[in-house]
Amino acid sequence: MAQAVTEARHTKSQQLAAALTKGPVEVLDFLLPLWAGAALGLSPTLVGTLTAAETLVSFLIRPLAGVLADRYDRARLAALGALGYAASFALFALATGFGLALVAAVVGGAGGALFWVALRAKVGEDLPNDSGAFSKLFAAEGVGTLIAMVAAISLVAQIDYPGVFWLCAAACVAAAVVLATQKSPGRPAVDSASPRLRELGGRMYPLLGVIVITAIAEAGVALLLLMHLQRGHNLQLGAIATVFLPGFIVYSVLPDYLHGVVTRLGRTRVVTVALLLSAVFAVGLSFAPHPVVLAGMWILSAAAFAAAIPVEQSIVAEAAGGSLGRGMAIYESATLLGATIGTFGAGLLYDQGTGWQIACVVAAVLLAAAALLMRGAIQRIGVSDRVPAPEPAAVSEPVAVTESAVVAEAAPATEAAPETVAPEAKPDKPDAPELNVWAGHAVIFVVAQVVLAIIGYSWPYEAIFNGPHPAEWYWNSSGHLLLNLGRIWCAVFVVDTIWSVGRVLVYRLRNRG
Repeated sequence: MAQAVTEARHTKSQQLAAALTKGPVEVLDFLLPLWAGAALGLSPTLVGTLTAAETLVSFLIRPLAGVLADRYDRARLAALGALGYAASFALFALATGFGLALVAAVVGGAGGALFWVALRAKVGEDLPNDSGAFSKLFAAEGVGTLIAMVAAISLVAQIDYPGVFWLCAAACVAAAVVLATQKSPGRPAVDSASPRLRELGGRMYPLLGVIVITAIAEAGVALLLLMHLQRGHNLQLGAIATVFLPGFIVYSVLPDYLHGVVTRLGRTRVVTVALLLSAVFAVGLSFAPHPVVLAGMWILSAAAFAAAIPVEQSIVAEAAGGSLGRGMAIYESATLLGATIGTFGAGLLYDQGTGWQIACVVAAVLLAAAALLMRGAIQRIGVSDRVPAPEPAAVSEPVAVTESAVVAEAAPATEAAPETVAPEAKPDKPDAPELNVWAGHAVIFVVAQVVLAIIGYSWPYEAIFNGPHPAEWYWNSSGHLLLNLGRIWCAVFVVDTIWSVGRVLVYRLRNRG
């Protein structure tokens, strides 16, 4: 029991560290092109170069991070990576030109390699007992992203970009403390029978090829969308955030539910559909529709990512066996290779005027091709299409010797021994749904609304205490961008509440008595 409690605490610590770090990283990905263009005056090519530098360094260090994660304590290695992230944010806050910003990107790439490889390898240890471990990690990352984005958008006007970067550095230091204080034994040396880097790469190359193709398209489209909203639609930070934030809400809400879909439908179907939906988003972006339409398409794409990414990670963890660190290093190296190519190419193409349209169409073709190749890639790796069930815990119980059993053993072979009928084993009931995840969403929602109410932009507060309002205010436009965002968030939270509470009520009604 004590061990189970300790493992649960470790899992929560890992999720908290992921939230504290992923949020600032996503804030940087969101703000970096805008900050580099507005504050530093960099061209799209230099913006693409700056973004690609971080991913390239992280790509080069990933294999070493994987080896270290299989030899040393993964929690402390991840803590070291979080400190690297903190140093990177501090350098970004101090940067006044391309040179120091490039150094910051390099330091961040190194820190990210250590953090994410070690942390995801640590989470992979729980996969045999919890098939949804990576879905829960992805949900925690989404929650951290949502909180960080709301805070950054609310504060950037008061403390400017450097102030936001300093807050991000503080969050990464907090993540390092959470991981460094986690009591866990050091990692023993990897067993000689565990697969090595070259062997793992040879086993997983079909899937890795698909991952590289997908990452090229996804990273390129994300950067193109950011730059096009800023330079093509001439939107300011708040308006651009309004396009992106609903997708981040989806990140924080859907992963646990989508894991159930993966369990029922299988990995291949879910990932294939997810990639096709991403292709639709890329095609739609090439037509440069209204930002409101882009926000809806980004929600579609975010749902696709929330389904596909945890599946990819769980497949790699299963294929890696005992070499979880090396396996996650190879997987993330593939994603970063694609991201490096995608971001650098997107910056170059955007400089050519209408080149971004070509890039979007190419991205859609790549995503569609990846969707078609995914089934064969999973089959070649040799993992099950269905999520494996948790391994049953071995329970040793004393065997009771009953009188009927003695009689049966002593009975002559020619006589029919009295039949002893064992009590019929009752089928296991499905795990009872809990409200823990919903409670976390509720806490985040309430805290964020209190903050927004203080600065005067909480939609539920305005709706309840500062009404009445015309119907147009409730359904179409509530005025300020943060109020409109709050209206969307309220709708998502209401749906989440109905779904979560409804599942608990249905389960209790079905299993009453």
